[in-house]
Amino acid sequence: MDEFNLCNLNTKAIQKVAIAHPSFADSLHQSVNTHLFSVSEIAANIAKKFHCEDTAALIGLLHDFGKYSDAFQCYMQIIINEQSEYYDLDLDGISSKQLKGSIDHSTAGAQWIAKALQAHLSSVCKEDPSVQMYALAILQILSLCVVSHHSGLINNLPEPTGGFAKRMSKSEEEAHFNECVKNADVTVIEKAQQIATKRLLLNASTFLKTSLTAFNLSTVEHDFYLGMYTKLLFSSLIDADRIDSADFENPDNKPERNQVADWKKACKKIERFVAQFSADGPIDAIRADISNNCLTRAQDPQGIFSLTVPTGGGKTYASLRFALHHAKKYNLDRIIYIIPFTSIIEQNADAIRKVLDDENKQSWVLEHHSNLEPEVQTWRSKLAAENWDRPIVLTTMVQFLESTFGSGTRGARRLHQMSNAVLVFDEIQTLPIRCVHLFNNTINYLTRFCKTTAVMCTATQPLLHQLPNEKAMLGQLALTSANELTPDITTLYSVLERVQVTNLTRDGGWSESDLTQLIAEQLQIVSSCLVIVNTKDWAKRLFMALKVQVDKQVNVYHLSTGMCAAHRKALLSDVKARLANGLPTLCISTQLIEAGVDVDFSCVVRFMAGLDSIAQAAGRCNRHGFRDSAKVIVVNPEQENIGMLHDIKTGIDATKRILDEFDDTQLLSPQAMTRYFEYYFYERAGEMPYSIKKSGFTKGKQTLLDLLSCNKNNINESQFPLRHAFMDAAKAFKAIDAPSNSVIVPYNEEAKSIITELCALDTRFNAAEYRTLLKRSQKYSVNLFPNVWAKLVDMQAVYPIGEDEQVYYLLDEFYSGDFGLSAEVSNTQQDLIL
Repeated sequence: MDEFNLCNLNTKAIQKVAIAHPSFADSLHQSVNTHLFSVSEIAANIAKKFHCEDTAALIGLLHDFGKYSDAFQCYMQIIINEQSEYYDLDLDGISSKQLKGSIDHSTAGAQWIAKALQAHLSSVCKEDPSVQMYALAILQILSLCVVSHHSGLINNLPEPTGGFAKRMSKSEEEAHFNECVKNADVTVIEKAQQIATKRLLLNASTFLKTSLTAFNLSTVEHDFYLGMYTKLLFSSLIDADRIDSADFENPDNKPERNQVADWKKACKKIERFVAQFSADGPIDAIRADISNNCLTRAQDPQGIFSLTVPTGGGKTYASLRFALHHAKKYNLDRIIYIIPFTSIIEQNADAIRKVLDDENKQSWVLEHHSNLEPEVQTWRSKLAAENWDRPIVLTTMVQFLESTFGSGTRGARRLHQMSNAVLVFDEIQTLPIRCVHLFNNTINYLTRFCKTTAVMCTATQPLLHQLPNEKAMLGQLALTSANELTPDITTLYSVLERVQVTNLTRDGGWSESDLTQLIAEQLQIVSSCLVIVNTKDWAKRLFMALKVQVDKQVNVYHLSTGMCAAHRKALLSDVKARLANGLPTLCISTQLIEAGVDVDFSCVVRFMAGLDSIAQAAGRCNRHGFRDSAKVIVVNPEQENIGMLHDIKTGIDATKRILDEFDDTQLLSPQAMTRYFEYYFYERAGEMPYSIKKSGFTKGKQTLLDLLSCNKNNINESQFPLRHAFMDAAKAFKAIDAPSNSVIVPYNEEAKSIITELCALDTRFNAAEYRTLLKRSQKYSVNLFPNVWAKLVDMQAVYPIGEDEQVYYLLDEFYSGDFGLSAEVSNTQQDLIL
């Protein structure tokens, strides 16, 4: 044990009843016994979905076994005496003013599990020699979950600097194992002995072996699946621990958390809603056919489906119809929509609420799309962290990937919610290239073993199930052509063709003055125009130039990710109202508007990009087919700084090849799109395993896929089957090209009020109120890249809501009505831009 001052510890002064969580309102502290049994029960109920209730019950029962140590109970007494709410029981350490150092209270439980199962190992292997590797894996996995439940899953390597092997070999002085066995409630030991039997080890290892040998898996896939099994068990434990701790602090959590989906009622509502639609025009009839086909196919067996529908084909309600009826047939827990951009989460959430929500009743829908939950969490934020416990959840691809591969315990508690569920991936073509194998293997595992159904929705379907031969063994999507929910895609695209793409790219590119003239000319011909650019710099330049150049009757709007969701929603609402009334409207936007946003312009000008982006942009033009013809004009600006935007740059290169092979009338055809993905997707196959910098304990080139599977570059040999470097992989995954910080912005009076209330909680903390305020503040938050965040910190533009808190708010002068969040201060809003 590290040195620390125990204040002349008198062990006789320690209460007979070991305390797990202190109560500051009264003396009714939660005992370790109560906490362990409660977490065991909750974890077992969670893990039933993937047939792991017994193993989950065991790790839940022993996860905090180390809290029986005298040192930890002394710590509890000091916290209670100080009446200090600034403690973190999820750390193997001390945050009291009087104590410094560390008290390990996770290793003892892991050591108990390892010793108990080790005693049965030879007998199990003798009864069935074929399960030896899997029996060792079960022993390792259960111990790993317990020893990691404070930090996030640790590395499974015997490296000298730490990891699973070192943690499990901790001495009595460090782990307090024998002391905890002596101090523990008899009921806990007896229950653990009842669970940790030979039968448990044999059943669990047999199940694991049978599952993983049922498919013709490559070594990478097999070992990745072992990691997924571990992560799901870990997720069950973390969420159970958080739930019980939160419910102890605030019992009012339980009714909100226990919302059970009435899918029969939901299906009746969607059918009544769909019946209201008329089928007067040809597009209406096509949308109805797509929707009806989704209804019929909802009775299909669970698995992976694709829904390939041209923009404007009604895939939001069609996919919802499939998901609701499918959830009803298979008695699933929830439906999770995974969406690439926050700009369309609120739009889709509102559409779903319109169908399902009753007035004055709890909403079916949860939106979770910001990074307000801090990476470095406090005990407060851990209890308030979102765990996706509503029947319908809308989140981002970033949040989905963070929950699966991110570090710590923040996202890990949500992973199990993806089992016994329908996952609808909207605009799946936006999946980051380097996450392809990680994504494919995750979805294959969930759909094969966890009663999960996945739907890949887009107008431009990528080829996740048709990877190059040498890459297929690393994990490609187990999707068959028979699982396409849209019949006769080629004919459908032909019938729904509503625009003509015109290629106006030129050598050297278009100057700013030429572009503004082109756009102004289009506005003289048609009533509305949307301009989609690749960078915020060009969005600002065109907005500023056109605002003074076009007719005063034309309202000019600017949209970018520098604006919070509420700000963008207000602007889009204004834009839609003007479009509906035929009023002159010009909108300059980054690519956030092109995927799924329901707007209908007369003309679209798109900066050169990937063909999938051009096709998505075309979906914002003549969306409902009210015009006989409409143009999508593709241009290339001069001096466009996209050197760091690798996806856009390679997309442009692939599109240039398509422009040489297809004429303008064929650019939006399925054939052109397939060829485009062959160029763009296949030629980037080398990026799909997610290359990373060399780890300190490995040699040679390394990938995230390696670290989360067979870890072939591991220098050290291990006696255990799992060689996964979970923690190193999670830390490396933070390098994903997505915003990693979030700040609450003072967009309006409500946002400012929320900031004030959050700051006030610093002196009167309430976990339920804290969680509610964080949910409300999502629509007033902006996600930021690290470099922008660092600049704002340096300028003292952001402040934490309280002492030791990692939730931040932005000062008023750094938010602009025209451009949103700014890293500069100016006297005029026109000069503010991120």
